[in-house]
Amino acid sequence: MWYVGGMKADESGFEITQQQGAWMIRMWWPPGPVSGGPQRITIEGAEGAPARDVARGISTTVLRRLDLPSAVKTAAETAPKGQEVMHELTEAMQQAGDTAGALLESEGVSDAYLAVLAAVYKTAADAGEAAPVQWLARRINRSPETVKGHLKQARRDGFLTTIAGKAGGELTDKAEAVLAARTNKDS
Repeated sequence: MWYVGGMKADESGFEITQQQGAWMIRMWWPPGPVSGGPQRITIEGAEGAPARDVARGISTTVLRRLDLPSAVKTAAETAPKGQEVMHELTEAMQQAGDTAGALLESEGVSDAYLAVLAAVYKTAADAGEAAPVQWLARRINRSPETVKGHLKQARRDGFLTTIAGKAGGELTDKAEAVLAARTNKDS
């Protein structure tokens, strides 16, 4: 009846997928040790499920058959892989932060610096860093106010979008082009 359809891990956490009848259940844990059940559960019609079963909707029977103990056990067993992904992300973020600091020292507030700063800030925010501006300030050896000013300039100059009320944003095509040119130059 239940099967573990897969485990997916990335910097934002990991997900265990199970199928129960016509339903695909995705359970998500944040990165780190597994200390209990998932923080998010998504239930949706499974691919190829009979339309009549899905049309009836999720019943209490589907919810009662949720096998949380099995999912928690699988999550706990796979958490080390999630830890490895987080460790790799942390190292990459630190290196990118160091690159931003080096660019600031050598070029000042250049397009390359703003693009790298925007990319590191976005990555830190997406990874759940509680205070990405303060983290960046420590990495580039500047005050948080200076980093905030540089991020405002990055937004104003078209390297980073704004997400209302949230840290982060999306890199623009302009930022991606500068980063790609930098990568090609370094290769």
